[in-house]
Amino acid sequence: MQTLFYIGIIFVLGALMEWLSPKMHVPKVVGYLFLGLMIGPEVLNIIPRSFIQETNIIIDLSLSLIAVLVGANLKYTTLKEMGKQILAITFFEASFAFLFVTIGFFLLSEWLGFSPEQGLIIAVLFGGLASATAPAATIAVAHECKAKGRFTTTLLAVVASDDALALIFFTFALTLGGIFAGNGDFSIATLYDMLKIIILSAAVGSVGAIISVLIDKLFAHHKGMETISTIGMIFIVYTLSVYWELEPLFATLIMGAVMVNLSTDFDLVEEEIDGHLEEIIFMLFFILSAIHLDLESLTTVPFVILTYTLLRLLGKMSGAWMGAKLSHADKTVQDYLGLGLFPQAGVAIGLALSLQHEAGFESIAPMILNVIIAATIVHEFIGPILTEYVLRKSGECREDYFLSKD
Repeated sequence: MQTLFYIGIIFVLGALMEWLSPKMHVPKVVGYLFLGLMIGPEVLNIIPRSFIQETNIIIDLSLSLIAVLVGANLKYTTLKEMGKQILAITFFEASFAFLFVTIGFFLLSEWLGFSPEQGLIIAVLFGGLASATAPAATIAVAHECKAKGRFTTTLLAVVASDDALALIFFTFALTLGGIFAGNGDFSIATLYDMLKIIILSAAVGSVGAIISVLIDKLFAHHKGMETISTIGMIFIVYTLSVYWELEPLFATLIMGAVMVNLSTDFDLVEEEIDGHLEEIIFMLFFILSAIHLDLESLTTVPFVILTYTLLRLLGKMSGAWMGAKLSHADKTVQDYLGLGLFPQAGVAIGLALSLQHEAGFESIAPMILNVIIAATIVHEFIGPILTEYVLRKSGECREDYFLSKD
């Protein structure tokens, strides 16, 4: 009873914050995070600490749907239309963000205050989180300044597709980190265990997708029933992956990728989820994330936040430049696109939240979540400024947009 009451409070106040954020000229994401912090146990204690222990099912439900929607970006025809340039830029910017943060954190682990035993695990986990980019801020600025052209198209395509790679890298990092947490060393057996978990997770997701597509055929384009049965199969695949100690996020990502390529009707399901569930999912995510926030521990890791933010930006910029250079993209794309990939929010916070109940990560998961939330606030405030800057430098913003701001 109390759980439902607190969820009701979050829904009502979340809706008010969505209305209020534009009037305060702050990103909606930041508004949700501020609300979660204020009503959580760290400040007003409207939502007590005991409630946090009861939110696991909400987090799992939301993560499973987000992973499927991310996987749905991996449609073959869409990827083919994107062209080699966009695929190359996406691969290199996501990969370089992962490598820069992982290697940088590992080399600086002692300076950042991590023990030798935790250094490598923390490094690969932060690396896995670094690849994700938040598309909302970039898309909003591009629409606001009515930007059109090759640079804008490339930027939006890269931002929309790199979350899939982020989930894959995070699965790799989580699997590797879990193995290190268990035995502390790396060997051929470790590599075999990691590959086995990833392959079996992909198999579970693929089988679930095929079953879901076959069930959907019974409903003959009945959008409501297709959506219900598909969501049900998503929850089953996620839960079975947890039960079998696989990677549920990767399994549901593969499920989304297989469904979008096998089913001609999956677009209808995706449209239903986008139209009716996405806003609720992200509102809950951000507010619950901030409720988890520990202000006291946050003040002890300012250098970790700064290091993560800078290394991730360097990785994004150098990776985007490398991908653009190798694919012979325009000079403007080579020079400026990386800065437009700075924003980070939903997927990264969701992945950090998923760590909170993973066995073996109990001692480091809260710190990682605190860092990612703090970095999100930085990313969401600075990101739109950088996006506007690169669109201005590309020359693709309408001139009257800047005249209206002057």
